[in-house]
Amino acid sequence: MDPRRLLTFRAVVRAGSISAGARELGWTQPAVSQQLAGLEREARTPLLVRGPTGVVPTEAGAALLRHADAVDAALRSAREELDELAGLGRGTVRMAAFPSAGAVVVPAVAARLAERAPGVQLRMEEAEPPEAAALVRSNAVHLALAFRYPGQGAEPDLTWRPLGADPVRIVLPAAHPRVDGLAALRDESWVAGCERCRANLVSACETAGFTPDVRHVTDDYVAVQALVARGVAVSVLPEMALRAAAVAGVRADPDPALAPRTVGVLHRPGVERVPAVAAVLAVLGSMTDLQR
Repeated sequence: MDPRRLLTFRAVVRAGSISAGARELGWTQPAVSQQLAGLEREARTPLLVRGPTGVVPTEAGAALLRHADAVDAALRSAREELDELAGLGRGTVRMAAFPSAGAVVVPAVAARLAERAPGVQLRMEEAEPPEAAALVRSNAVHLALAFRYPGQGAEPDLTWRPLGADPVRIVLPAAHPRVDGLAALRDESWVAGCERCRANLVSACETAGFTPDVRHVTDDYVAVQALVARGVAVSVLPEMALRAAAVAGVRADPDPALAPRTVGVLHRPGVERVPAVAAVLAVLGSMTDLQR
């Protein structure tokens, strides 16, 4: 299978149409169509469904796209590694991070990186773990800071490096009476966060013997605390979110029954061989306390 045709196919699918893919590649549309036709002959099956608004991959095309992404990632890694070894100074690492890690972990990583490897530039964009994993797969980023709660699934096609535990706290109005675990809050209204955090809250409450009355849903940990401070709900939040932004009028109580989430970094296998990426991973690995 011709790798050039494979990467042309990837560009077209990612761009959404043959004309957009041609513009991205700097080719003519007939030249791109010729490459796609050749690839479909090699594959012996249709790979694209063409319509008035663009193209979408067939089932076979979607399977091939995953391999095309892997080829693109390998070529990018090879180019970046060679550039580093040749002394061209192209040490840019793209990282995705969930919001509280972007506020707590990434600034610390950037500061340490400036001291240890000043030639490496770190660029971050915010993304929750499922979106961050997709960004890694599409080669939009090299690394993704993500988290997992106990029992939540892994990404078998990506490398996962655990960095540390992030304790989960019960978040209450400051004047709320002390409680002995979640079971004492069964009659309260609740505010829940992202899909993974909400699933963890529901699971923990069900283990405590009740189903929480979730009245509010928001990914914004500042909004969660503001609702709690006003006395309209209670919640649970990871310590990292509480450190990222503390809102007056709330307190965070520990509960041994609340399992911590694990914070880690996702990447494609092999990308750690790129020197700039290895420098960032080394800094992340040296952070024994993720909260600082």
